[in-house]
Amino acid sequence: MDLSAIEGGALDDAAIVVDLDQPMSEAVATAAAAKVLECDRVVVGRSTKAPDAATRTLAQALDTTVALYRDSDIREFVSVEDPDADLAAVFERFHENPYASVVASQVLRMGENLSVSVALDVESLAYSTLLGTPDFRRWLDGRGRRPLPPPAPQEPVLIDRRDALLHITLNRPERRNAYGAQVRDGLVAALQLALMDASIEKVLLDGAGPSFSAGGDLDEFGTTPDLAIAHLIRTRAGAARLMARLADRIEVHVHGSCVGAGIEVPAFAQTICAHPGTVFRLPEIGMGLIPGAGGTVSIPRRIGRWRAFHLFVSGTAINVDRALEWGLIDQITAE
Repeated sequence: MDLSAIEGGALDDAAIVVDLDQPMSEAVATAAAAKVLECDRVVVGRSTKAPDAATRTLAQALDTTVALYRDSDIREFVSVEDPDADLAAVFERFHENPYASVVASQVLRMGENLSVSVALDVESLAYSTLLGTPDFRRWLDGRGRRPLPPPAPQEPVLIDRRDALLHITLNRPERRNAYGAQVRDGLVAALQLALMDASIEKVLLDGAGPSFSAGGDLDEFGTTPDLAIAHLIRTRAGAARLMARLADRIEVHVHGSCVGAGIEVPAFAQTICAHPGTVFRLPEIGMGLIPGAGGTVSIPRRIGRWRAFHLFVSGTAINVDRALEWGLIDQITAE
């Protein structure tokens, strides 16, 4: 294996492919892995064979590997029907949004060794940085100006306390429970109640209407004039930290579309139950951003940073079967 391929390169050429089908010794794999961990490029593996020990050593250092081989226990691999076609799609998306793609790689690599609290700060600082890039500005300009979402015609989050159970329901079905300021603040208030009251033994979180949550409210994107304040709101007034602190008491029931924050926030919970028709998608890279509601922390802790990176950069939607296989959810239920 040519280790020099991992070094150098400008931002526009900041992603390379490593062929993991090449035979290599454990020593070569270890040396290559060390170079990958030191470089600032996105390094993606390609494999069509079952991995041996040396292959896995190198794969664990990469950002992700697309592979024909399928084994749910090998989290470094994303099994696909056609690795070359998948790589082409991923790299096309990468070159459309190189800043976000590289930052996603860096944040995932750093975050896996940090506490949840510190990793959330890293995510938010990176997200705030990307708000100033031409990639995000291009997405905003292409979307066009939009008015701010109207006030909720009803309580945006419902709370029902029954004995030791606190039932929280996202309640903006007319906006597919988009994770805008009103829903976020209502969810945070409900979670704070559970945190302060030790007699609440279980928290059940679900969503009203056709979808659990369509993710961040796009009409609010790009409206914060002060990025530092936006960072503090994301990290100190968001739901991620509370979800993580209450994780062992929270069960989330999801259905319909779970986009962006619609899976980033639930992924902190100990248990996620999904309706058979549920789909999951993380589209932020296509907007020039990275997941910003805790997804660079919660998602890789469930499925590994390699599959998380593939979900981020590919923007691919996955169904409940794959979500269960990977550990993104814990149960499929018709309820």
